[in-house]
Amino acid sequence: MTKKNYLTMIAIFMSIGLSMAQAQNPECMTNLSIYAEHAKVKNYDAAYEPWKMVYESCPDINKANFSYGEKILSHKIKNSSGTDKDGYIQDLMSLYDNSLKYFPKKFSKAGVAIDKALLSYDNKMASDEQLYNMLGNAFKEDAKNFKNPKALYLYFSTLVDLHGTGKKDLQEVFDVYDNVTEKVEEENKKLTNIVTKLLPKDSLGTMTSKEKRQFRAATVNSKSYGKIAGSIDSKLGALADCGNLIPLYEKSYEEKKGDVNWVKRAVGRMFSKECTDDPMFRKLFEAQLALDPSADAYMYGGVLKQKSGDSKGAIADFNKAVELETDSHRKSNILYKIATTVRRSSKSQARSYALKAIDANPANGKAYLLIANLYAGSANACGATAFEKRAIYWKAAEMARKAGRVDPSLSGRANKSAASYSAKAPTKEMIFSSGKAGQRITFNCWVGGSVKVPSL
Repeated sequence: MTKKNYLTMIAIFMSIGLSMAQAQNPECMTNLSIYAEHAKVKNYDAAYEPWKMVYESCPDINKANFSYGEKILSHKIKNSSGTDKDGYIQDLMSLYDNSLKYFPKKFSKAGVAIDKALLSYDNKMASDEQLYNMLGNAFKEDAKNFKNPKALYLYFSTLVDLHGTGKKDLQEVFDVYDNVTEKVEEENKKLTNIVTKLLPKDSLGTMTSKEKRQFRAATVNSKSYGKIAGSIDSKLGALADCGNLIPLYEKSYEEKKGDVNWVKRAVGRMFSKECTDDPMFRKLFEAQLALDPSADAYMYGGVLKQKSGDSKGAIADFNKAVELETDSHRKSNILYKIATTVRRSSKSQARSYALKAIDANPANGKAYLLIANLYAGSANACGATAFEKRAIYWKAAEMARKAGRVDPSLSGRANKSAASYSAKAPTKEMIFSSGKAGQRITFNCWVGGSVKVPSL
């Protein structure tokens, strides 16, 4: 059978199926049309009765029973109280379960579990332990579809609160933190890939209407993940300080030293929290090197050599780490980490690694922010006059804004940085007095390049 004939047959069978449904219960089809029209204009009270008839009599007739049903019942919950509200809540809980029963290909296990957990949380119907278990089971069973930013935060937040009451240990907090942050990074990576792909078209104004929708959705969702990532880090707070990490890893080392995943996460966390001066960092690094002599291991080795004064050896290890890594995003992250490590000894070298990180992954907004910070920190070294020195902040602000454009999850932080740098740049009065409005200023220090003075 040819593809064309095959598709024709599918269309015929679908038409027959719809006709049979209409013949079996024409009232369902009529009420489906009625409630859908009401729901489209958000007249959920008018939609309720015809929707209820269709949902109870013909639950599998159309996915709209569940997509519109959720909106209808949510409206009823919001605008009712007492036993009526409780009844609508239970109806919505049941609807979530039935969505998976009647349309298993349209709804996911994680999605349903998240919806039920958030409904319970919003209506104060579950304890922290119950919420954590609901979300934890969903994450373990269907991590692929566990994408809701609010649910990711709630999953981790309830665990931290349970740890605070002595019900969960610190290692579990770190394990879930790693899982959740990796998931946030994974989802944001998909979104920034869309953003960076469409940015050139956005600049030229050549995006199609479909691409505009994709770009807008990716930008909004990336910002949401950025906010959640910040909230997750804030919730972790001092629990991840060196004072907590070191004794925990010392206690668990003998038992866990053969677990490559545990070792890699432990050494990575100590690195990110700048606990690299402690002997435990070297111990963990050597364990990782023995278990998995990967790019990360060489990067950590470079850090240790740099601290011991072996700059040449450190650079060799850093370059080996970059050479070993084949995944462009992971390579970019390694290059960024190297840049943050060498920034204290050489700003120009740090920028070089940051630019390589951007080359490997154009969506690495953190690398742009690092360069912006390096520029801002060089104000006094880049100019002979006060005006020239402060002009570097225009260049810093420009780099900070780029960070927010390529990675919307960083837009809040990037916008604050850009605003801070712009406030330190020459004022309008200074621009007028200098007579350089609209001209370019060249930097003769390590920064190099130039910046255009704003026109008045």
